Amino acid sequence: MKTSTTMIIIAGIAALAACNKSPQENAAANIEANAETAAENVTAAGENEAANIMNAAENKAEAVKNEAKNEAAEIKNAAENKAEAVKNTGENKTK
Repeated sequence: MKTSTTMIIIAGIAALAACNKSPQENAAANIEANAETAAENVTAAGENEAANIMNAAENKAEAVKNEAKNEAAEIKNAAENKAEAVKNTGENKTK
């Protein structure tokens, strides 16, 4: 959206400026406008790629956290089960 608006503004300025210019000046203005648009597109693409990388990293970090929580829960459950088994064994011997 930002790029589209900028392109429209650049085209409008180029059109207004073209009214009193020679063909060479018009061509130079068009080259400058095209270069500016291309530069803005490259910047936008870089920003989008950086955002995608950040999102992927955040997703991976969240997955690692979840995996660690799950593993910790499994360890805790196994310990509780083992402790319960030991208690049960002790209760069976005293009866």
